Amino acid sequence: MEKGAITQYIDVAQVVLYFFWAFFLGLIWYLRREDKREGYPLAYERIDTAPYLNFPAIPSPKTFFLAHGGSVEAPRASDPQIDYRAEPVAPFIGAPLEPVGDAMLSGAGPGAYALRADTPDLTLEGLPKIVPLRIASGEKLVTHATQGTETAPEPPNSGHYKHYTLSPRDPDPRGMTVIGADGRAAGTVQDVWIDVSEVLIRYLEVALTGTNTTVLLPMTFSSIDGRRRRVNVDAILASQFAQVPKIKTANQVTFLEEEQICAYYGAGTLYATLQRRESLL
Repeated sequence: MEKGAITQYIDVAQVVLYFFWAFFLGLIWYLRREDKREGYPLAYERIDTAPYLNFPAIPSPKTFFLAHGGSVEAPRASDPQIDYRAEPVAPFIGAPLEPVGDAMLSGAGPGAYALRADTPDLTLEGLPKIVPLRIASGEKLVTHATQGTETAPEPPNSGHYKHYTLSPRDPDPRGMTVIGADGRAAGTVQDVWIDVSEVLIRYLEVALTGTNTTVLLPMTFSSIDGRRRRVNVDAILASQFAQVPKIKTANQVTFLEEEQICAYYGAGTLYATLQRRESLL
């Protein structure tokens, strides 16, 4: 072979380009496997397509240590699925789901939610991050249950919150009447739940009229009318407040409970009345 017959067609730039292609292909392969750590294994509508969707294969489990103790593996051996109550409206893949039974609690459509951990979000000090103002006013955390049968354990590093108050320049929703989408009164705001890390209102605690029950109302689903001393809620009817998912303990809310509460109000935007499910035309 003539001297230089191969190298005269190869230069440094070409070698670098080939290495870059190989590196980029490996990077895509690695990232495509790593993005399967959450939400896998999947639930397939057609079993015969499952092998193709598993390429590349799901990676081996990794153990992640949580900030406040404990650990979690991802991907999980079996990914828990929400037991939603809905059926496809047509016999083809991807057909819309029609709720079965009470659409507000079906877990489908705008009422869908994720199965997050059934533990409260914590601050860096180990205290529940979202608490009622009666707790965030500087008093020691109270953990006795008043809305359920379970009693929450004392959180790690439990102590005192800073002294949080509502700004006097804004209307105080406590004592205001909560009005549903039908214009009827559902109850009265009993307390305000704040996020002590973000320093904003997350929920309103509503005492339902004629009962000893309180439910949480997400601030994003409410509109405060300070002049008429009322809180308007367009998502659900006054009678539907009684079915809002309850929290297990009086002074803290878990990730899962937040998902279920917000999903209920979200479901109301479509399923609260039959008219909302009809065509706009």
